[in-house]
Amino acid sequence: MTAERSYAGSVYARRRHVYFWMMGACLVLFVGAWAVVRLFSMPVAIGMCVVAMVIPPVAAMVANRRGPEDRWWDDPSGDPQSDEWWDELDGKRRKPRE
Repeated sequence: MTAERSYAGSVYARRRHVYFWMMGACLVLFVGAWAVVRLFSMPVAIGMCVVAMVIPPVAAMVANRRGPEDRWWDDPSGDPQSDEWWDELDGKRRKPRE
């Protein structure tokens, strides 16, 4: 029994893989900088740590970004009055003119 993966599922899997690769690179840079590179060049080790410091926020942005296929903005909130108000603002359902 093989289940086909949906397009959204493959996109999320790709984002997850990219996130883990980026975080793995961050760990390799940090550990490599202080375990090996610092013995030869302290400025290079510090530079590697600066690069490693920038990777986690970028990885989080990559993993959490929304694509054009993600329809998060029109999900109902659960509050009927609020949903009706937003639908009216979005032009989905207009109130009849009085």
